[in-house]
Amino acid sequence: MGTAVCLVSGGMDSLVAAALAREKGFELAFLHVNYGQLTESRELQAFQQIADHFRVESRLAVNIGYLKEIGGSALTD
Repeated sequence: MGTAVCLVSGGMDSLVAAALAREKGFELAFLHVNYGQLTESRELQAFQQIADHFRVESRLAVNIGYLKEIGGSALTD
């Protein structure tokens, strides 16, 4: 059917979205974004665990921590 690129934070929403895409017959590719969040290491661990669960080979984690420079956030401070 094609490939669904799933933005995966490691939370429940990501897990459900990936399951729905797989159920509809899509091949999965996972993208995880590190933006300087306080929970970065745990989210990355969950991303890898979810990718392992779905046997996703195409996975990419990118770092955009520079976004922290333009303003604060409850997620990064």
